[in-house]
Amino acid sequence: MSIQRIEPAARMSGAVVHGNTVYLAGQVGEGESVTDQCKDALAEVDRLLAAAGSNKSKILQTIIYLSDIAYFGEMNAVWESWVDPANPPARATSEAKLAAPKYKVEFIVTAAI
Repeated sequence: MSIQRIEPAARMSGAVVHGNTVYLAGQVGEGESVTDQCKDALAEVDRLLAAAGSNKSKILQTIIYLSDIAYFGEMNAVWESWVDPANPPARATSEAKLAAPKYKVEFIVTAAI
């Protein structure tokens, strides 16, 4: 079974397709607020899923890291307006120290193709 790497770079690929599954690298967004960062990161999720031949209705699992769990409600407001309500994925959310202090949220997505 072949492996397709989407937007490969020295450190990682933006997404990897194996069989009928696509694995996205963690997606963070730009902006000052959690809302702005969520919207930006989820737009990148949409873009990478499309590049792999998938879309948000086919997301199997999402892992969400917040730099502060106090952002949970704000993140959920964006998530709930973005996620396909007919096809919600399995999901986990946790507080974690992210790669840079400016990041407030990171989404890790696995989807079917």
